[in-house]
Amino acid sequence: MKKLLLSFLIFNTFVTHSNAQESEDEIKLDEIEVLSSPRIEIESLQNSISVVSISREEIQNSTATNLSELLQQIAGIDIRRRGVEGMQADLYIRGGSFDQTLLLIDGIKVEDPQTGHHIMNMTLPLEVIEKIEITKGAASRIYGQNAFTGAINIITIKDIDNNISLSLSSGSFAQKRAALTIQKKLENSDLLVNYNRKESEGYRYNTDFKNDEFFIKSNFKIKNQKISAIGAFNERKFGANGFYASPAAIDQYEETQASLIGLSTTFKKDDLIIKPKLYWKRNQDMYVYLRQDPSVYRNMHISNKVGAEINMVLNNELGILGIGVDISNTTLSSNNLGQRDRKMLHIFAEQQMKFFDDKLDLTPGLTITYFSDLANSTDPDLVLHNSDGWINIPHIYPGIDLGYSFSEKFKLYSNLGYTFRIPTYTDQFYSSPTTEGNEFLVYEKALTSELGLKYTKENFNLTFSAYNRAASDVIDYVKNEESEPWQANNIRDINTLGFELNMGYKFYLGSFNAHQINIGFSNINDDLKETEFNFSRYALNSLKNQITSTYSFELFDKISSTIAFKNAKRLNEDKYTVIDFKTSYKYKKFTLSIILNNILDTEYTETNLVPMPGFNSLVGIKYSVN
Repeated sequence: MKKLLLSFLIFNTFVTHSNAQESEDEIKLDEIEVLSSPRIEIESLQNSISVVSISREEIQNSTATNLSELLQQIAGIDIRRRGVEGMQADLYIRGGSFDQTLLLIDGIKVEDPQTGHHIMNMTLPLEVIEKIEITKGAASRIYGQNAFTGAINIITIKDIDNNISLSLSSGSFAQKRAALTIQKKLENSDLLVNYNRKESEGYRYNTDFKNDEFFIKSNFKIKNQKISAIGAFNERKFGANGFYASPAAIDQYEETQASLIGLSTTFKKDDLIIKPKLYWKRNQDMYVYLRQDPSVYRNMHISNKVGAEINMVLNNELGILGIGVDISNTTLSSNNLGQRDRKMLHIFAEQQMKFFDDKLDLTPGLTITYFSDLANSTDPDLVLHNSDGWINIPHIYPGIDLGYSFSEKFKLYSNLGYTFRIPTYTDQFYSSPTTEGNEFLVYEKALTSELGLKYTKENFNLTFSAYNRAASDVIDYVKNEESEPWQANNIRDINTLGFELNMGYKFYLGSFNAHQINIGFSNINDDLKETEFNFSRYALNSLKNQITSTYSFELFDKISSTIAFKNAKRLNEDKYTVIDFKTSYKYKKFTLSIILNNILDTEYTETNLVPMPGFNSLVGIKYSVN
């Protein structure tokens, strides 16, 4: 894979330099405030769904050093980490599971068919991220499979400049980090290359890690057609003390590799915009139960997804029409889950309409899905059989958004939509002495409704939303006799009721250049319906109450500091508070930074009873030159 990415880099560098001679036009990427959909692009206050955007400025000022830490600062987002640096982290939105959230990079879906545990394997270093868009709620109508509770789209740097930066840092637990970023802008193209290396001896027994991240992006022209190409490769090797199985399993070990290659472009003619994408996503996971003796129990999984997506936008008399088609093929090779092959088809459509001097907006839409190897109903009249097993029929998931703008600053909105999640291969085929998958699992489904408001005035913004998600056919592992193995079944109904409040305020005071305050609060209540089984492994452990806050300020254009506060309360667990602090000092081409994590030395866990680190620190220096 490393050789393939190197070849990809060389190819793009060659194409970039070759085509630089064809035209002297510089590439200028369009800037859209919020990309609310792969098809219809709408500014923040104009859409009628819950969208949170994290800007590049907020990313740079954050106390976070990786995506997992950054997302934890957003109310309604629950990142359950096992250890530091996101070596193994699960992503939850509004109380759903890690399998019910979709992650995208530049609009490319990077979900993993084996298990949602691997979604965060494909994250990018913060240095190459332009902004992050978080869509909360029923996002299946917009993005398709597994956007059950929402979706997160990582948007990479758009305006590549001439710059080289090198950063080195060291800290607690023998942490060592190095990052190199090179940006090169040519007459008709540009190139961005980033490499990150992170390693540590671990904050407790068998939590050491080594992490290599490589990212490349190039914008170039072929016969005057602008094309964007990205490539990413992440490799992680880490001790997994208590990460899986039981907390007593202290000698577990894991190695993962995640890679992505994508090509995209945009064609425009009159009122029609066509945006095609080609992509390849690969994930590899090797797990052993005993690090010192892999022969005792070892799992090896390799998944590949190859796909093409075409999104079209057409301005018409009614408003804006968006249509999309996503075709992909996924394969899995596993010593536990077997050899699997799945063909997928998604067709999307939505039409935004405006009335009453554009104050009222209405956006109905739907997605039609087809999976070659999945049943979508337990009703025998809707499921056909043949010698190869189940035959899926297309299924439709509609939704509608409605909003009314009282002014350019204040808006009320509501949305309603069906959403779904397909079972992973682990749900279907995993086999061990204690757990059995179920080949005939069907889609998880939910009807989600939301009511909210948005208010923006100069340097102040406020959003509030209340939502209800009625989920059915949720997968649980159950049994009737204690001696029996757990088996996956679609037997759970869960009703989730919650609300969120977010506020942001930016102001200036005295010698301080700028102050930025962000506060978020979320509350979730789950109603889990009983089943006829005697034993259930499903444990609702969502964040019942969550408070997040960040306060950033600058002084004399040289010093910038940020304090991040998080208070969390889970079901049947004590609440905990974590405070992080970062300060940076700029001197000419150098930036010196100090990060203090968990300065209260709080004892807490986020999942599987894995204790998180106490107080720790990181000191770094960065050199940047144009």
